Amino acid sequence: MSLILAVALSAGVKNQGATTYTTRFQVAETPLSESGRWITGQSVGLDWQDVLTNPGLAFGADGSGRPRYNDPTAVLTGVWGPNQTVQAKVRTVNQRSGHVFEEVEIRLRTTISPHRNSGYEINFRCTHDGSQYVEIVRWNGRLGDFTYLAQAKGPGLHDGDVVRASMIGNAITAYINGAQVVRATDATFSHGNPGMGFYLDGTNGVNGDYGFTFFSASDGAMPWTPSSLRIIPLRSLPPN
Repeated sequence: MSLILAVALSAGVKNQGATTYTTRFQVAETPLSESGRWITGQSVGLDWQDVLTNPGLAFGADGSGRPRYNDPTAVLTGVWGPNQTVQAKVRTVNQRSGHVFEEVEIRLRTTISPHRNSGYEINFRCTHDGSQYVEIVRWNGRLGDFTYLAQAKGPGLHDGDVVRASMIGNAITAYINGAQVVRATDATFSHGNPGMGFYLDGTNGVNGDYGFTFFSASDGAMPWTPSSLRIIPLRSLPPN
């Protein structure tokens, strides 16, 4: 891959009319900003938690899992078309099941403002022991006000897997490593921006065990190319 293309992928660019953004979270930030490219759940929404970064990892600020449903959330700024796709590479270590829930989340058509966080969440439980699930959820705005649209078990998650979700028209589809897992339709929200979130319940102090090491969003075509998540060495990317 050329250095020019590597720079374009790191910075977020227009690609044949599409709005795109790609990041590997190169610096530590509290909360995630990347020069104002993100808004977050507590700094803007007030009632939710923020997303933090260490170099190479985005994760949730909620270290306690309480209160419930104040999921750390981050949404990209700018103007995005309604057809959106996000894919992200997962970090998940020291997995727990039973009463402990660790989720990575993709957000689509999401809008955050004070005391309001609306749009679509596609969440993936970070287990692969039979307790795993993938859910498509509509967030209606207020804290704790959400509606399940579809649920499935799926193959579960291992460290380094790639999750993907798209909303084209009214159809929302979730994938793990390129394989479709679950699908739903909903017409409540027609606009908003892509982003991510995390959820923790049942324990504390483990929020750094799971997160995203790579994130890419587009409101145009995004080919499924999981190998592309590994072909750009981190050292080749310029700072944000």
